[in-house]
Amino acid sequence: MKMTTEEAFVKTLQRHGIQHAFGIIGSAMMPISDLFPQAGITFWDCAHEGSAGMMADGYTRVTGKMSMMIAQNGPGITNFVTAVKTAYWNHTPLLLVTPQAANKTIGQGGFQEVEQMKLFEDMVAYQEEVRDPSRVAEVLTRVISQAKRLCGPAQLNIPRDFWTQVVDIEIPEPIAFEPSSGGENSVAEAAKLLSHAKNPVILNGAGVVLSQGGIEASQELAERLSAAVCVGYQHNDAFPGSHPLFAGPLGYNGSKAGMELIKDADVVLCLGTRLNPFSTLPGYGIEYWPAQARIIQVDINPNRIGLTKKVTVGIVGDAAKVARGILAQLDDSAGDEGRDARLAKIAQTKSAWAQQLSSMDHEDDDPGTTWNQRARADKPDWMSPRMAWRAIQSALPADAIISSDIGNNCAIGNAYPTFEAGRKYLAPGLFGPCGYGLPAIVGAKIGQPNVPVVGFAGDGAFGISVNELTAIGRGQWPAITQIVFRNYQWGAEKRNSTLWFDDNFVGTELDTDVSYAGIAQACGLEGVIARTMQELTDALNLAIENQMKHGKTTLIEAMINQELGEPFRRDAMKKPVAVAGIDPSDMRPQTM
Repeated sequence: MKMTTEEAFVKTLQRHGIQHAFGIIGSAMMPISDLFPQAGITFWDCAHEGSAGMMADGYTRVTGKMSMMIAQNGPGITNFVTAVKTAYWNHTPLLLVTPQAANKTIGQGGFQEVEQMKLFEDMVAYQEEVRDPSRVAEVLTRVISQAKRLCGPAQLNIPRDFWTQVVDIEIPEPIAFEPSSGGENSVAEAAKLLSHAKNPVILNGAGVVLSQGGIEASQELAERLSAAVCVGYQHNDAFPGSHPLFAGPLGYNGSKAGMELIKDADVVLCLGTRLNPFSTLPGYGIEYWPAQARIIQVDINPNRIGLTKKVTVGIVGDAAKVARGILAQLDDSAGDEGRDARLAKIAQTKSAWAQQLSSMDHEDDDPGTTWNQRARADKPDWMSPRMAWRAIQSALPADAIISSDIGNNCAIGNAYPTFEAGRKYLAPGLFGPCGYGLPAIVGAKIGQPNVPVVGFAGDGAFGISVNELTAIGRGQWPAITQIVFRNYQWGAEKRNSTLWFDDNFVGTELDTDVSYAGIAQACGLEGVIARTMQELTDALNLAIENQMKHGKTTLIEAMINQELGEPFRRDAMKKPVAVAGIDPSDMRPQTM
């Protein structure tokens, strides 16, 4: 069939049901963006491409539907790098379309030219370049299918002079891959180990959320075994929070109950997780990873099995299918030994932790440091981060989708939110970019317009994406709610400075004259300041009402004291020792 390359491209997008594209308009993409309105594709013109990529990540993570990132070749495309690597470690299947400088000028160092394939080769799960205009539909179809198969972003690179070519082409049908149910022998071996376990524990990761029916399958397996279920760091939505077997998130500022329960396990089923370091590092001073336990690791990617922990049985497969396969092969007596005692211990451990968490108001200082003590004395009437999180929990709707940025105050909140369903908790993941909270929750709202959404960010991280306030107030954009924890500092780095650098606060202080609520108001949005727990609860209740009933976006600036939670990486830092010494007199003038 005769058509232009841009028609073939857009028809292929339609064949795959891709209805949303995120980026900033540019001449290199205009031949296809011109067709978007009549094709039923919405282009979300953001303030920065990095935020656009994180919006795409948020949209796809809450819907399970692929979206597209696209922008001008060169600097527009380079701005996607952080967002694409974030999506890679979030296991988010996204389509990255990178228009390239024209073939006839490549290599001349021309306007907006950069090696876009090399740029993303370590950022994406798959990449391919269109080498001939007649292959555009074939290549696009393959890139989309590989993004889904590998559960990560995939890149299509296309020279911009390939648009507007007339080609004879057929639009291929989508390529579908059935996910594996695991190897026959490995699933049987896992079932045998769990059948004879005296204290089995299940650890759910992102793969459980991404797998169709993964949460339900893990729940059936847990109930059969009466096994406690923990979740990995930043995957609080991987098991129903109200379930009596749910023990909470492991890792940084996670659930002490989960840590206490898993450290005594004799068999751990790690379901849909690569066992990332933050899900296994010590927390609250507890070395909880059960070094002598037999570990069953299930991951759809074979390269991640046994990568961080010694594994007894490795299973390459889909979390839901593997869990159901294990369940079907359990012995009739599986879980019977010590069942009543195990259930009692789970309930007792959870209750003790819930009581402790509800009474935790302040952060401890390490021996020899006094920052948190000084922070409380300096602002005795201000909320602490934990007070703010308890106030938020009082108003957060049970069905809400939330996003969390990277940073100290968001991390302190790791133990608080629970969910009854998957695809509810968006966090920046192990690439750890600042500026994720606001754009991710905007993308989530685009994907789930009838669900309340709330984004969270510290004031340092929020400053990286604050420019999106100039974009999201436009008429076609949905209303969201964003909470900014305002303490005028880069908190995680400041905690490092107190522990290892003798309170030498280099680059950690933020401008106290800046008002994010004021910026929101200047952008035509609602901007509110909350100084007490009650004010914060009331402000969030009103913001949700305005979001859902009146289509109003609200930014809440929650004023908190400068207390600092645990450092992210005790394992990666140590106090420096002066050997040669540094003297300002050694500075020499530059010579030109």
